Amino acid sequence: MNGPRITSPNVAVEPECWRRPALADAVVAGGGLVVAPAEAEALVWAEPAAPELLPEVLATGPDIEWVQLPYAGIENLTHLLDRDHRWTCGKGVYAEPVAEHVLMLALAGLRGMGSFARARSWLPPEGRNLLGARVTVLGGGGITESLVRLLGPWDCRLTVLRRHPVPMEGVDRVMGPESLHDALSDADVVVVALALTPETTGIIDAAALNAMAGHAWLINVGRGGHVITDDLVEALSAGTIGGAALDVTDPEPLPEEHPLWSLDNCLITPHVGNTPEMGLKLLAHRVTENVRRYIAGEELLGPVDVDLGY
Repeated sequence: MNGPRITSPNVAVEPECWRRPALADAVVAGGGLVVAPAEAEALVWAEPAAPELLPEVLATGPDIEWVQLPYAGIENLTHLLDRDHRWTCGKGVYAEPVAEHVLMLALAGLRGMGSFARARSWLPPEGRNLLGARVTVLGGGGITESLVRLLGPWDCRLTVLRRHPVPMEGVDRVMGPESLHDALSDADVVVVALALTPETTGIIDAAALNAMAGHAWLINVGRGGHVITDDLVEALSAGTIGGAALDVTDPEPLPEEHPLWSLDNCLITPHVGNTPEMGLKLLAHRVTENVRRYIAGEELLGPVDVDLGY
């Protein structure tokens, strides 16, 4: 943590800051001045889909000390992390809309919307309650914290699997990675809300799916790479699990002829747990707060662990 600053910091918003006026306004609201990278001490990176552009921008700004990345997931930028800069990301920024999306997907899956939405005739009843259900969440970050609060009225029995299994408010069990299959075995709903790292890539494979109950639903709002897609297709086709609701897929976008589209027990949304309309305002608040903290010499929100890559 640095001491408080005497002057307002120069902050670049790149690339093409004229397309991100909300972020430029957020810098000013936090007490910063929006400048070109060559004059900047900090950088708000506004284009996560173009990581190849970031090194050039940093090279033109030799005085840039702090870089604010826009998303919580930074797997396409981890190869650019270094110890010459302070890195922050959008950890926790989008937790509320994504947790709300999880709740919607869980209810839709348990209540049979995959079958009913595709039906062209009156179907027999199907569905299970979320009320009192056993829910296992992989990941202990902001999405999980928001989801725990949203699930409060449903009186669910909650298990969280995380790298460091410390107690969490509102959670019945917190378990470590070595207990993955135990955490899956008695769940009615399994939610994947992890950062994508080498350790978590493919965490939901055939063995994990076989460990789940035959009626359980898998909800993935993390990254498509957390699930081995071919194993999931096989499990859904065989009825090994009750179903899957996916906001992220591998590959993404999912090709039109992919077998997941044709399965009644699979619901797919096109990575809209957080949309640009929802997220830009939330990110702007984070930028404003972090610029304010940068000026005050306080700890920045959403620090990236360069060693862990998130």
